[in-house]
Amino acid sequence: MSKLMNSLTKIGIGIALVGGAANSILYNVDGGHRAIIFDRFQGVRPHIIGEGTHFMVPWLHQPIFFDIRTRPRTVNVSTGSKDLQTVNISLRTLYRPKAEILPKIYTNLGLDYEERVLPSIINEVLKAIVAQFDASELISQRTMVSQQISKMLTERATQFGLILDDISITHLTFGAEFTNAVEAKQVAQQEAEKARFLVEKAEQSKQAAVIRAEGDSKAAELIAKALQEAGDALIELRRIEAAEEIAKSLSSSPNVAYVSDNANMLLSGLIKSSILFTILKNHHYHVNSCLLSIEMVRDINL
Repeated sequence: MSKLMNSLTKIGIGIALVGGAANSILYNVDGGHRAIIFDRFQGVRPHIIGEGTHFMVPWLHQPIFFDIRTRPRTVNVSTGSKDLQTVNISLRTLYRPKAEILPKIYTNLGLDYEERVLPSIINEVLKAIVAQFDASELISQRTMVSQQISKMLTERATQFGLILDDISITHLTFGAEFTNAVEAKQVAQQEAEKARFLVEKAEQSKQAAVIRAEGDSKAAELIAKALQEAGDALIELRRIEAAEEIAKSLSSSPNVAYVSDNANMLLSGLIKSSILFTILKNHHYHVNSCLLSIEMVRDINL
């Protein structure tokens, strides 16, 4: 029994030693990553290690891993425009390192290369480009501004071994003074448009009044001419029409009104006095139709 236990102990120790040795001589490179080897005697080796499991010499070699997948980075910059307005810009970039020059990137910049490079070059490029435009041009020519920033920033990032897959302006604001000035300008433009509308409305009302007055004058001339030709027949016709309308209104009313002879005479006088007003109000009647009605009244009287 003791021999069996000793054998199992030796086997366990051997497995542990083999596992420890395998763990010290093997390393894994995950998907989307690359590795470079630091040699204690030769320094950083120029070879790029791809994905998978690889061998190394314990103590002598040390693997250094890089994430080569595209990652986002947003940098906020406050700078001045050509007309000395304060401009706040947020620029988002999608970046990744060039896999073929990872040893150079590690030697010159280290693992935190993006912290060392991106903020500085983005600040530099944004200040250089924004200073070429006025505040209003940054809004009206935003596409051109974005293209110039992208072109210049891509060139600067290439010098440090970085690839920029996308560059976009996500936020663009101005100082409080410029914002207030823009709002005041918008209000002034709206007030000017309102005043222009009121002037045009008054002009249209004036023209409508002139046309209406000309129409009333023409109608009065036609009516006067008709009265001269037909005499009192036109007035009599309008009196009959007014009496007919009054009778129709009274017949449909739920209330019944009785008037005496004196009141009837007074009502008749009021009707006569309102005839001319009715004629003027309804001046759209054609003169020929008025004359035809007058002739019909004359025939009836005869």
